[in-house]
Amino acid sequence: MPQERPPGTGAEMSPSEVEAVARAAHAGQTDKAGRPYAEHLSAVAEGVRARGGGDELVAAAWLHDALEDGVLSDEWLETAALSQHTKDVVRAMTKRPDEDQEAYADRILAVPGARLVKASDLAHNADPGRLAVLDEHTARRLKQKYAAMRKRLGLAPGD
Repeated sequence: MPQERPPGTGAEMSPSEVEAVARAAHAGQTDKAGRPYAEHLSAVAEGVRARGGGDELVAAAWLHDALEDGVLSDEWLETAALSQHTKDVVRAMTKRPDEDQEAYADRILAVPGARLVKASDLAHNADPGRLAVLDEHTARRLKQKYAAMRKRLGLAPGD
């Protein structure tokens, strides 16, 4: 499992250190189109920065799928050299098994910054170029899923 800074240093991981942890944790993982998963994480992090997010939210973007995908544990997150805000956003972004979309959206809306990270995640997930390589049924299903979540979160087309 990736290591954070040694306990007791008091310093939080830098954005590049968080990126390295995320890349290592997701190594070998691919997205639905068969692309390296780190490409998605990088795009979400870049989108967060472009939307005005600072280092804490960029760190959350790099880690936004780590718990849900099971590549890092909640115990790792708890002890990681990250701000509490980053940890809260990562947890808000983690969809729980059998959780309905409304409860998931409500949790995202309740945590400051999580909506911005989710907006970047949805923008990359719904990128026409990414959807074009999927079969028609999957692409249609995902477009509907992403549009419904955007609506629940009150995101405008440019968000």
